[in-house]
Amino acid sequence: MADNSCPGSPHLLDKAAVALSGLCLVHCLALPVVMALVPLLSEVMPEHLHAQLLLLVVPVSVLAFALGFRRHGSSAVLAGGALGLGLLALGGTVAHARWGLAADRSLTVAGSIALAATHYYNSRLSRHAARSAHAGHH
Repeated sequence: MADNSCPGSPHLLDKAAVALSGLCLVHCLALPVVMALVPLLSEVMPEHLHAQLLLLVVPVSVLAFALGFRRHGSSAVLAGGALGLGLLALGGTVAHARWGLAADRSLTVAGSIALAATHYYNSRLSRHAARSAHAGHH
C-alpha cells in the first residue's frame, strides 16, 4: 500500500488544509463573540485576519490539489478547490471593505466549507487511486 504519511503526500496536505479551513471557520464564527465578551482583545488583536490566513491556506491547498490531481485526475477536485479558494479570497480581501461584515463572514464560511469538503473528497480519491495502483502491481 502507498505511504500516505510522507511530507509530499496529498493525504497529509489535505488533512492540513482541512484543519486550516476549520481554523478560518472558527475564526469567522468565534471572533465576533470573543470580541463582544472581551473588549480588550480588540485593542491587541488584528481586526481582520482573513488575508493573513490566506497566505497559509492557498499554497497548502493548491499543492494538495495538484498532487491529488496527478494521482486521481479528477477535475471536480480542481473546480471545487477553485470555488472554495475563490470564495475565501473574496471574503478575506474585498468583501469586508466593500460589502461589510455580513458579506465577509458569509463568503468566508461558504469558502471554508467548500474547501474542507473538496479536500476531504481529494483525500478519498487519492487513497482510492493509490490502492488501485497498488493492486494493479500484484
